[in-house]
Amino acid sequence: MAMRVGLFVTCLADLMRPSVAFAAVKLLQDAGCAVEVPAAQTCCGQPALNSGDSADARLIAMQVITAFEGFDAVVGPSGSCMGTLRHDYPSLFSGTAPEDTAWRRRAEDLSRRSHELTGFLVDVLKRPAVTARYEGTATYHDSCAGLRELGIKHQPRQLLGGVQGLKLVEMEGTEQCCGFGGTFCVKYPEISTKMVDDKIAHVQASGASTLLGGDLGCLLHIAGRMKRQGIAVRVLHTAEVLAGMGEQPAIGEPEAR
Repeated sequence: MAMRVGLFVTCLADLMRPSVAFAAVKLLQDAGCAVEVPAAQTCCGQPALNSGDSADARLIAMQVITAFEGFDAVVGPSGSCMGTLRHDYPSLFSGTAPEDTAWRRRAEDLSRRSHELTGFLVDVLKRPAVTARYEGTATYHDSCAGLRELGIKHQPRQLLGGVQGLKLVEMEGTEQCCGFGGTFCVKYPEISTKMVDDKIAHVQASGASTLLGGDLGCLLHIAGRMKRQGIAVRVLHTAEVLAGMGEQPAIGEPEAR
């Protein structure tokens, strides 16, 4: 029987780049999973949580927990969002009241079933490669949350290594933050701009014509800055290349009508 997987779409994929969600569905279905997208899902609550609004973060977490109960696994194309589900949800219900205890158990259950997309494909499904082609040289940006919260490092590189026509080169400072950080880039714009400029310098020095990554927040941040500077480097989510959707307009480019 196929593993029943609930796809956590993420706000940014839903609003800014739906092709990332479609790519995730294709990759999971190609791996033999039965994929469903619960209509009741919302934001993971990270913006509220990072802003100190734990009350609203709890309410959001309750809705997400309820929406994804019953699935064998919950998978999302974002280390940031899935890190929230895995590590932050249980701590939101740390009280001693019976209601908190019950919700904490449900949050811990969701935590155990939640996975970032490439980590799920490689570590859980043991899928070492995909069937895809992308012509060009690419470098990879490690997002802070995926790398440090979930240990996502070798998994996307392993999968990308099997993409025909793709040459993957490592840039200097690949593990350095790009300066997005959710609300960080709004609260500290000068620092954020310096950080993204440093990241872009590393991208350019790598000689790659494409930048890949697993978190849309980072990719939108970097792509937007490069567009304003007139830097011609294509930016794509890793899932799009792995699913054979890399020839579409890149992040920050005008979409075909």
